[in-house]
Amino acid sequence: MAGSLARTVALDRRPPPAPAGSARNLVNQWTEPEAIGPEHVRAYVLILKTRGCYWADVKGCSMCGYSRDTLGRSATHSELASQIKQASASYRGEPYVKVYTSGSFLDDREVDPESRADLLKVFAPQAKRFLLETLPEFATAETLEPLKAVFPGEVEVAMGLESADPEILRRFVNKGAPPQEYFDAADRVRSLGLRTKAYLLLKPPYLTEKEAVADVVRSVAVAREHFDAVSVNPVHIQGGTVVEWLYQRRRYRPPWLWSLVDAMARSAAVRGTTRLVTFPTAGGRPRGPHNCGTCDPTVLGALEEASLDQRFDRLASLDCACRARYERESELEPLGVES
Repeated sequence: MAGSLARTVALDRRPPPAPAGSARNLVNQWTEPEAIGPEHVRAYVLILKTRGCYWADVKGCSMCGYSRDTLGRSATHSELASQIKQASASYRGEPYVKVYTSGSFLDDREVDPESRADLLKVFAPQAKRFLLETLPEFATAETLEPLKAVFPGEVEVAMGLESADPEILRRFVNKGAPPQEYFDAADRVRSLGLRTKAYLLLKPPYLTEKEAVADVVRSVAVAREHFDAVSVNPVHIQGGTVVEWLYQRRRYRPPWLWSLVDAMARSAAVRGTTRLVTFPTAGGRPRGPHNCGTCDPTVLGALEEASLDQRFDRLASLDCACRARYERESELEPLGVES
């Protein structure tokens, strides 16, 4: 079901090609807390305006609506140069830089090789780490070696693994590649002396809360062999997606924050030396991971603190009256019953 529905939804969410010159401004930019080893730092985050992920044109992932913010065509070198200039003017020497394209930074159709190198040169004098995101097929020596040549700090290659279970990827997330392709790509990246990071999805559609937690824990145990860091990303409802289609029909609820707490606590026991983090998008909101509303800020704060410090034992002390409701509904969920 997810595959056929995703194909239908994909036709509606890709914007028409934008007029010439439309991509001279970044989609967005901000700073956020991060850590490099034990050091707490600020990270500078920017989203480039590009054509976005090619897989969104084919089928698209069931939870991803980022193609709505894309250009509908490849950005020109001139347009990207304007965005790079804007980023350079906004950058304030943050040691951690993260760049997203709503797709793959290493796909030439999104960011041409010259523009990629030009962007890294902006941050090379001050940044200690540069994170980029890509699909596994683009993570090759040919695309990465030129970036190593212009950036003396650490290059971190992030990939949306989502789950280490091939059936969950194929049937529920609707990914275009099986987990092994992500593992192979991560091994290639590491062989070049670069860092690797995996994004895991908490509660893809059609999984219960308990099934979703178990999938994350199993995935962390496998991913740790290939990735230096793992980020657990709870699903939030993006427009024009299969998940939104289900949500609007009361057939999907974003994960409870209690599920995220359990997933992080249990994953911490199997992660080995891999860094484990979570920085939920839309946390505490109806379309994002949430609890009762009262405890959400406290739980989100504890999850952020644990991610930065890598101390997850403190999560065991979190509690709220809504925890009992969460446990009750989680037990009834496989039966399709709401308390």
